[in-house]
Amino acid sequence: MTAPDHVIDVRGLNKSFGALHAVKDFGITVDRGRICGFLGPNGAGKTTTLRMLCGLLTPDSGEGEVLGFDVMKQSRLIKQRVGYMTQKFSLYEDLSIEQNLTFTARVHELDRRRERVDAALERLGLTASRAQLAGTLSGGWKQRLALAAATLHEPDLLLLDEPTAGVDPEARRTFWDEIHAMAAEGMTVLVSTHYMDEAERCHEIAYIAGGRTLARGTADEVIAASGLVTFHAEGPGADRLSRELRDKPGVEMAAPFGTVLHVSGRDRAALEAAIGPYRKPPLVWSETEPTLEDVFIQLIHDINAEKARAA
Repeated sequence: MTAPDHVIDVRGLNKSFGALHAVKDFGITVDRGRICGFLGPNGAGKTTTLRMLCGLLTPDSGEGEVLGFDVMKQSRLIKQRVGYMTQKFSLYEDLSIEQNLTFTARVHELDRRRERVDAALERLGLTASRAQLAGTLSGGWKQRLALAAATLHEPDLLLLDEPTAGVDPEARRTFWDEIHAMAAEGMTVLVSTHYMDEAERCHEIAYIAGGRTLARGTADEVIAASGLVTFHAEGPGADRLSRELRDKPGVEMAAPFGTVLHVSGRDRAALEAAIGPYRKPPLVWSETEPTLEDVFIQLIHDINAEKARAA
Protein backbone atom coordinates (compact mmCIF):
# COMPACT_ATOMS: atom_id res chain seq x y z
CA MET A 1 0.00 0.00 0.00
CA THR A 2 1.22 3.49 -0.86
CA ALA A 3 2.58 5.61 1.98
CA PRO A 4 0.03 8.27 3.00
CA ASP A 5 2.02 11.16 1.52
CA HIS A 6 2.58 9.41 -1.83
CA VAL A 7 -0.50 10.17 -3.90
CA ILE A 8 1.16 8.74 -7.03
CA ASP A 9 3.81 6.04 -6.82
CA VAL A 10 4.13 4.02 -10.05
CA ARG A 11 6.97 2.14 -11.72
CA GLY A 12 7.64 0.57 -15.09
CA LEU A 13 4.36 1.57 -16.75
CA ASN A 14 4.12 0.64 -20.45
CA LYS A 15 1.40 1.26 -23.01
CA SER A 16 1.40 0.40 -26.70
CA PHE A 17 -1.08 1.01 -29.49
CA GLY A 18 -0.21 -1.49 -32.19
CA ALA A 19 3.39 -0.85 -33.21
CA LEU A 20 3.53 2.45 -31.30
CA HIS A 21 5.13 2.10 -27.87
CA ALA A 22 3.57 5.29 -26.46
CA VAL A 23 4.86 5.01 -22.87
CA LYS A 24 8.04 3.13 -21.95
CA ASP A 25 8.89 2.06 -18.40
CA PHE A 26 7.42 5.23 -16.92
CA GLY A 27 7.70 5.86 -13.20
CA ILE A 28 6.90 8.81 -10.97
CA THR A 29 6.25 9.60 -7.31
CA VAL A 30 4.23 12.69 -6.37
CA ASP A 31 3.49 13.68 -2.78
CA ARG A 32 0.27 15.10 -1.39
CA GLY A 33 -0.29 18.81 -2.01
CA ARG A 34 2.41 19.05 -4.69
CA ILE A 35 2.04 20.50 -8.19
CA CYS A 36 4.03 18.47 -10.71
CA GLY A 37 4.52 19.86 -14.21
CA PHE A 38 4.56 17.32 -17.01
CA LEU A 39 6.47 18.50 -20.08
CA GLY A 40 7.50 17.09 -23.43
CA PRO A 41 7.09 17.51 -27.18
CA ASN A 42 3.91 16.53 -29.01
CA GLY A 43 3.64 12.76 -29.19
CA ALA A 44 5.80 12.27 -26.09
CA GLY A 45 3.17 10.16 -24.33
CA LYS A 46 1.92 12.78 -21.85
CA THR A 47 -1.82 12.32 -22.50
CA THR A 48 -1.52 8.52 -22.51
CA THR A 49 0.30 8.67 -19.17
CA LEU A 50 -2.33 10.93 -17.62
CA ARG A 51 -5.09 8.59 -18.77
CA MET A 52 -3.35 5.62 -17.20
CA LEU A 53 -2.92 7.48 -13.92
CA CYS A 54 -6.59 8.44 -13.72
CA GLY A 55 -7.89 4.96 -14.56
CA LEU A 56 -9.13 5.61 -18.09
CA LEU A 57 -6.46 3.35 -19.60
CA THR A 58 -4.99 0.19 -18.12
CA PRO A 59 -1.22 -0.12 -18.53
CA ASP A 60 0.06 -3.11 -20.50
CA SER A 61 2.57 -3.69 -17.71
CA GLY A 62 3.98 -2.02 -14.63
CA GLU A 63 3.04 -1.61 -11.00
CA GLY A 64 2.26 0.94 -8.34
CA GLU A 65 -0.52 2.84 -6.68
CA VAL A 66 -2.55 5.99 -7.28
CA LEU A 67 -4.30 7.25 -4.14
CA GLY A 68 -3.42 3.94 -2.52
CA PHE A 69 -5.19 1.87 -5.20
CA ASP A 70 -3.50 -0.60 -7.53
CA VAL A 71 -3.01 1.13 -10.90
CA MET A 72 -3.38 -2.21 -12.73
CA LYS A 73 -6.45 -3.59 -10.95
CA GLN A 74 -8.44 -0.84 -9.24
CA SER A 75 -9.09 1.74 -11.95
CA ARG A 76 -12.75 2.15 -10.94
CA LEU A 77 -11.77 3.21 -7.42
CA ILE A 78 -9.09 5.55 -8.75
CA LYS A 79 -11.57 7.28 -11.08
CA GLN A 80 -13.86 8.11 -8.17
CA ARG A 81 -11.16 10.19 -6.43
CA VAL A 82 -9.54 11.86 -9.45
CA GLY A 83 -10.50 14.99 -11.35
CA TYR A 84 -9.45 15.05 -15.01
CA MET A 85 -9.56 18.15 -17.21
CA THR A 86 -9.05 17.23 -20.85
CA GLN A 87 -7.12 19.20 -23.44
CA LYS A 88 -10.29 19.91 -25.42
CA PHE A 89 -13.35 21.52 -23.82
CA SER A 90 -15.63 18.54 -23.27
CA LEU A 91 -18.71 19.95 -21.54
CA TYR A 92 -22.08 20.58 -23.20
CA GLU A 93 -22.01 23.85 -25.13
CA ASP A 94 -25.82 24.03 -25.45
CA LEU A 95 -26.25 23.91 -21.66
CA SER A 96 -25.68 26.83 -19.31
CA ILE A 97 -22.78 27.01 -16.88
CA GLU A 98 -25.06 26.04 -14.00
CA GLN A 99 -26.72 23.21 -15.95
CA ASN A 100 -23.31 21.72 -16.84
CA LEU A 101 -22.25 21.71 -13.19
CA THR A 102 -25.59 20.29 -12.03
CA PHE A 103 -25.28 17.50 -14.60
CA THR A 104 -21.72 16.78 -13.42
CA ALA A 105 -22.96 16.59 -9.81
CA ARG A 106 -25.57 14.03 -10.85
CA VAL A 107 -23.04 11.94 -12.77
CA HIS A 108 -20.93 11.74 -9.60
CA GLU A 109 -24.08 11.07 -7.51
CA LEU A 110 -23.09 13.86 -5.13
CA ASP A 111 -25.11 14.93 -2.13
CA ARG A 112 -25.83 18.62 -1.46
CA ARG A 113 -25.81 19.27 -5.21
CA ARG A 114 -27.20 22.81 -5.07
CA GLU A 115 -24.78 23.77 -2.33
CA ARG A 116 -21.80 22.31 -4.19
CA VAL A 117 -22.73 23.96 -7.49
CA ASP A 118 -23.23 27.34 -5.81
CA ALA A 119 -19.88 27.03 -4.02
CA ALA A 120 -18.08 26.15 -7.28
CA LEU A 121 -19.68 29.08 -9.09
CA GLU A 122 -18.62 31.43 -6.32
CA ARG A 123 -15.09 30.12 -6.01
CA LEU A 124 -14.29 30.48 -9.70
CA GLY A 125 -16.13 33.76 -10.25
CA LEU A 126 -18.93 32.27 -12.36
CA THR A 127 -21.98 33.21 -10.24
CA ALA A 128 -23.01 36.23 -12.31
CA SER A 129 -22.75 34.19 -15.53
CA ARG A 130 -24.45 31.02 -14.28
CA ALA A 131 -27.23 31.20 -16.90
CA GLN A 132 -24.89 31.80 -19.85
CA LEU A 133 -24.59 29.01 -22.41
CA ALA A 134 -21.21 27.29 -22.23
CA GLY A 135 -20.78 27.52 -26.00
CA THR A 136 -20.77 31.33 -25.86
CA LEU A 137 -17.92 31.57 -23.34
CA SER A 138 -14.41 32.76 -24.21
CA GLY A 139 -11.48 30.37 -23.89
CA GLY A 140 -10.58 31.61 -20.42
CA TRP A 141 -14.13 31.27 -19.09
CA LYS A 142 -14.51 27.80 -20.62
CA GLN A 143 -11.33 26.90 -18.78
CA ARG A 144 -12.82 28.09 -15.48
CA LEU A 145 -15.98 26.09 -16.09
CA ALA A 146 -14.00 22.95 -16.96
CA LEU A 147 -11.94 23.35 -13.78
CA ALA A 148 -15.10 23.78 -11.72
CA ALA A 149 -16.56 20.59 -13.20
CA ALA A 150 -13.32 18.62 -12.69
CA THR A 151 -13.15 19.55 -9.00
CA LEU A 152 -16.85 19.52 -8.10
CA HIS A 153 -16.56 16.11 -6.39
CA GLU A 154 -13.59 17.38 -4.32
CA PRO A 155 -10.98 14.98 -5.74
CA ASP A 156 -7.71 14.22 -3.98
CA LEU A 157 -5.82 14.23 -7.28
CA LEU A 158 -6.32 16.62 -10.21
CA LEU A 159 -4.92 15.80 -13.66
CA LEU A 160 -4.80 18.64 -16.19
CA ASP A 161 -3.94 18.04 -19.85
CA GLU A 162 -2.58 21.30 -21.33
CA PRO A 163 -5.37 23.26 -19.63
CA THR A 164 -4.25 26.76 -20.62
CA ALA A 165 -3.62 26.22 -24.35
CA GLY A 166 -5.19 29.04 -26.31
CA VAL A 167 -6.11 31.34 -23.42
CA ASP A 168 -4.77 34.82 -22.74
CA PRO A 169 -2.02 35.56 -20.17
CA GLU A 170 -4.40 37.07 -17.61
CA ALA A 171 -6.66 34.00 -17.72
CA ARG A 172 -3.62 31.75 -17.37
CA ARG A 173 -2.45 33.64 -14.28
CA THR A 174 -5.91 33.46 -12.69
CA PHE A 175 -6.02 29.74 -13.41
CA TRP A 176 -2.64 29.12 -11.79
CA ASP A 177 -3.54 31.17 -8.74
CA GLU A 178 -6.52 28.86 -8.26
CA ILE A 179 -4.40 25.73 -8.77
CA HIS A 180 -1.96 26.88 -6.09
CA ALA A 181 -4.86 27.61 -3.73
CA MET A 182 -6.17 24.07 -4.25
CA ALA A 183 -2.73 22.56 -3.66
CA ALA A 184 -2.39 24.58 -0.45
CA GLU A 185 -5.59 22.88 0.74
CA GLY A 186 -4.08 19.44 0.12
CA MET A 187 -5.02 18.61 -3.46
CA THR A 188 -2.28 17.04 -5.59
CA VAL A 189 -1.97 18.30 -9.18
CA LEU A 190 -0.28 16.81 -12.22
CA VAL A 191 -0.40 19.21 -15.17
CA SER A 192 0.96 18.89 -18.69
CA THR A 193 2.05 22.14 -20.30
CA HIS A 194 4.20 23.57 -23.09
CA TYR A 195 4.73 26.89 -21.32
CA MET A 196 8.08 27.30 -19.56
CA ASP A 197 6.75 30.01 -17.23
CA GLU A 198 4.05 27.57 -16.10
CA ALA A 199 6.63 24.85 -15.54
CA GLU A 200 8.51 27.24 -13.25
CA ARG A 201 5.34 27.72 -11.19
CA CYS A 202 5.21 23.99 -10.42
CA HIS A 203 6.80 22.54 -7.29
CA GLU A 204 8.57 19.99 -9.48
CA ILE A 205 8.70 18.97 -13.13
CA ALA A 206 9.08 15.82 -15.19
CA TYR A 207 10.16 15.93 -18.83
CA ILE A 208 9.27 12.97 -21.04
CA ALA A 209 9.94 12.21 -24.68
CA GLY A 210 9.57 9.04 -26.67
CA GLY A 211 7.55 7.69 -23.77
CA ARG A 212 10.57 7.91 -21.41
CA THR A 213 11.31 10.22 -18.49
CA LEU A 214 14.43 12.23 -19.35
CA ALA A 215 14.55 14.72 -16.47
CA ARG A 216 12.88 15.03 -13.07
CA GLY A 217 13.11 17.40 -10.09
CA THR A 218 12.59 21.04 -9.24
CA ALA A 219 13.34 23.56 -11.97
CA ASP A 220 16.69 24.37 -10.33
CA GLU A 221 17.57 20.68 -10.00
CA VAL A 222 16.75 19.96 -13.66
CA ILE A 223 18.86 22.90 -14.80
CA ALA A 224 21.78 21.90 -12.56
CA ALA A 225 21.66 18.27 -13.72
CA SER A 226 21.76 19.27 -17.39
CA GLY A 227 25.49 20.04 -17.24
CA LEU A 228 24.99 22.86 -19.72
CA VAL A 229 27.28 25.87 -19.99
CA THR A 230 25.43 28.79 -21.58
CA PHE A 231 26.54 32.08 -23.07
CA HIS A 232 24.36 34.74 -24.56
CA ALA A 233 25.20 37.42 -27.06
CA GLU A 234 23.53 40.78 -27.51
CA GLY A 235 24.04 43.32 -30.25
CA PRO A 236 23.34 43.92 -33.94
CA GLY A 237 22.71 40.64 -35.76
CA ALA A 238 23.41 38.40 -32.75
CA ASP A 239 20.28 36.35 -33.34
CA ARG A 240 21.36 35.68 -36.94
CA LEU A 241 24.44 33.73 -35.87
CA SER A 242 22.46 30.71 -34.68
CA ARG A 243 22.65 28.77 -37.95
CA GLU A 244 26.36 29.45 -38.34
CA LEU A 245 27.20 28.34 -34.79
CA ARG A 246 25.02 25.22 -34.60
CA ASP A 247 27.48 23.09 -36.57
CA LYS A 248 30.56 24.16 -34.62
CA PRO A 249 32.28 21.56 -32.40
CA GLY A 250 31.24 22.05 -28.80
CA VAL A 251 27.97 23.83 -29.65
CA GLU A 252 25.03 21.63 -28.75
CA MET A 253 22.37 24.33 -28.92
CA ALA A 254 22.24 27.79 -30.52
CA ALA A 255 18.88 29.50 -30.46
CA PRO A 256 17.71 33.10 -30.77
CA PHE A 257 15.42 34.51 -28.07
CA GLY A 258 14.23 37.73 -29.67
CA THR A 259 17.40 39.69 -30.44
CA VAL A 260 19.50 37.70 -27.92
CA LEU A 261 21.37 34.54 -28.89
CA HIS A 262 21.74 31.64 -26.42
CA VAL A 263 24.58 29.21 -27.11
CA SER A 264 25.02 26.11 -24.95
CA GLY A 265 27.18 23.03 -24.67
CA ARG A 266 28.50 20.58 -22.08
CA ASP A 267 32.19 20.94 -22.96
CA ARG A 268 33.22 24.39 -21.76
CA ALA A 269 36.57 24.48 -23.55
CA ALA A 270 35.10 23.40 -26.89
CA LEU A 271 32.20 25.82 -26.52
CA GLU A 272 34.46 28.78 -25.75
CA ALA A 273 36.66 27.87 -28.72
CA ALA A 274 33.60 27.83 -30.99
CA ILE A 275 32.31 31.23 -29.97
CA GLY A 276 35.78 32.80 -29.64
CA PRO A 277 35.93 34.30 -33.17
CA TYR A 278 32.57 36.03 -32.59
CA ARG A 279 33.39 37.53 -29.18
CA LYS A 280 34.18 41.01 -30.40
CA PRO A 281 32.32 44.33 -30.78
CA PRO A 282 29.64 45.22 -31.49
CA LEU A 283 28.44 41.97 -29.86
CA VAL A 284 28.47 41.72 -26.07
CA TRP A 285 28.88 38.20 -24.68
CA SER A 286 28.30 37.00 -21.13
CA GLU A 287 27.96 33.68 -19.37
CA THR A 288 24.51 33.05 -17.90
CA GLU A 289 22.56 30.38 -16.10
CA PRO A 290 20.77 28.02 -18.52
CA THR A 291 17.01 28.43 -18.60
CA LEU A 292 14.49 25.60 -18.58
CA GLU A 293 13.93 26.30 -22.25
CA ASP A 294 17.67 25.88 -22.92
CA VAL A 295 17.57 22.52 -21.13
CA PHE A 296 14.50 21.27 -22.97
CA ILE A 297 15.83 22.33 -26.37
CA GLN A 298 18.99 20.41 -25.48
CA LEU A 299 16.98 17.33 -24.51
CA ILE A 300 15.20 17.41 -27.86
CA HIS A 301 18.61 17.74 -29.55
CA ASP A 302 19.81 14.65 -27.64
CA ILE A 303 16.73 12.67 -28.70
CA ASN A 304 17.18 13.60 -32.36
CA ALA A 305 20.88 12.68 -32.21
CA GLU A 306 19.99 9.31 -30.65
CA LYS A 307 17.46 8.64 -33.43
CA ALA A 308 20.06 9.57 -36.07
CA ARG A 309 22.59 7.15 -34.60
CA ALA A 310 20.00 4.36 -34.50
CA ALA A 311 18.93 4.92 -38.12
